[in-house]
Amino acid sequence: MNTQQARILIVDDEEVVRRSFMRILEGNCKVQAVWNWAQMAEAMQQDPADVVLLDLRMPEMDGITVLRALKQRWPESEVIVITGYPTLDTAKQAVSLGAYDYLSKPVNPEQVIHASNAAWLHKRWALHRDRGAARAPTDFSRTTS
Repeated sequence: MNTQQARILIVDDEEVVRRSFMRILEGNCKVQAVWNWAQMAEAMQQDPADVVLLDLRMPEMDGITVLRALKQRWPESEVIVITGYPTLDTAKQAVSLGAYDYLSKPVNPEQVIHASNAAWLHKRWALHRDRGAARAPTDFSRTTS
């Protein structure tokens, strides 16, 4: 994907979708796939993902609830919601909760790659900007004293 390898976590209850996304993305980044909230929380605890591809309809907990919890616990992770049941309401909810993107299934390989790359770049720029902002007052105060 870029000079550093992105860590991408696929969260989908359908094995065929998990395998498909893994095939599309592997080789360019570190990819892991899980099928429920418990597995996702464990994977994120061990090695937080830079980008999470999140299905909205899953057993045990719906994707909006997972998104809310994910952004609370790991706010620096970018989330791309991918759903086979898109609605304007869930799209608005996802974006208001901090999702980077919202895609409707079926998605083609180029869409998955493009969205993942864009989310990864967004995270890197946001972290770069935050680090720069943290240094700015110190640098500024040196020049004015």
